[in-house]
Amino acid sequence: MMIRCFSPKQMQALCWWCDGSPWREKDAIICDGAVRSGKTLCMSLSFILWAFHSNGGYPFAFCGKTIRSLRRNVVTPLLPVLQELGFVCKLHLSENRLTVETGKAQREFYLFGGKDESSAALIQGVTLAGVLFDEAALMPRSFVEQALARCSVQKAKFWFNCNPEHPMHWFYQEWILKAAQKNALYLHFSMEDNPALSPQTLARYRNLYSGVFYRRFVLGEWVAAEGLVYPNMAEPNAFCPPPSGPFEQWAVSCDYGTVNPASFGLWGLCGGVWYRVEEYYYDARKEGASRTDEEHYAALKRLTAGRAVERVVVDPSAASFIEVIRRHGEYHVVPAVNQVLDGIRNVSDALRGGEIRICNTCTDCMREFGLYRWADNAVKDAPVKEYDHAMDDVRYFVSTLLRREDAFYVIAAQR
Repeated sequence: MMIRCFSPKQMQALCWWCDGSPWREKDAIICDGAVRSGKTLCMSLSFILWAFHSNGGYPFAFCGKTIRSLRRNVVTPLLPVLQELGFVCKLHLSENRLTVETGKAQREFYLFGGKDESSAALIQGVTLAGVLFDEAALMPRSFVEQALARCSVQKAKFWFNCNPEHPMHWFYQEWILKAAQKNALYLHFSMEDNPALSPQTLARYRNLYSGVFYRRFVLGEWVAAEGLVYPNMAEPNAFCPPPSGPFEQWAVSCDYGTVNPASFGLWGLCGGVWYRVEEYYYDARKEGASRTDEEHYAALKRLTAGRAVERVVVDPSAASFIEVIRRHGEYHVVPAVNQVLDGIRNVSDALRGGEIRICNTCTDCMREFGLYRWADNAVKDAPVKEYDHAMDDVRYFVSTLLRREDAFYVIAAQR
């Protein structure tokens, strides 16, 4: 993968530490902005080159939300570029360590994942000469600050890249707004800063997002979520009649409730698109009576009506209902991935990309799309906890069956 050229913004990120650079005395670089703007590759390449320019007596570190995402987003794209530049690279998977050599010089880079507050303990004890944080805004503050504390080597430098989040996010408040105070170079990237993106690709990304996600991922703004969670679903053509088929696969997503409403969505795959064609929605408060797990299971049976359903994905907190489905042995039940903000992003992408459609037969789901709003929260993004039951079952379906990173298929070959 030969890189043909870098944009001026990318060149600034590449060379800020070099002799003769006006920013060479900075202690850190922060790059934020739009998705696909070319931040990650130029920063990680620059980090490697700087490591060979600096004191080689101590190791360095790459940090990501998880080791898996770090390998996928940073290490895998970086290795062929380094090899084309003449470096010899060896990734030690069992040790989460990358060795890079050129001539007689060698540098060691540890890989760390900072997914939650407990991750800070993983990086304690090591002494580092520099650290790069990929998607810094997705890591807890305790992990980032512990990693920074490990950089006790003289002239150690810090590298941060991220996409924007809420404007009250700790990283925005403590690093971006205080970049001068932290002696950090701050660079804001747009998609136009990536020369690898064609005009057609730029247009596709602009059409992919809406609302707050457009402002964050396309414009690169740190903005608060407000208004409808899915504003594009207020458009006249947002809902469609069910297709005539044939359907290739069937699945069901369930948000379970006893006092709160229970919402089940029946999904059918037709022509490469998943349609939510029918629903079961039971509001115990409105009806004046709760239903048991067995009664909800009977409703599930009526909803599927003899169709060959391959998966039933259920709210992971509904342990008793999951057990009822398993005990009957008629469906393969899967506990749902329940990460709210990531799930909302996934649903927004799937709707905008045409991967899923909501049929006009799902009246309660249509009603909730028109009512589901962001909470007025000054600290973090969160939707209002009402009119969210069909919204949750849609989110479970997309996050668990369409977007789950660790999903896999097994094929048995005849012997």
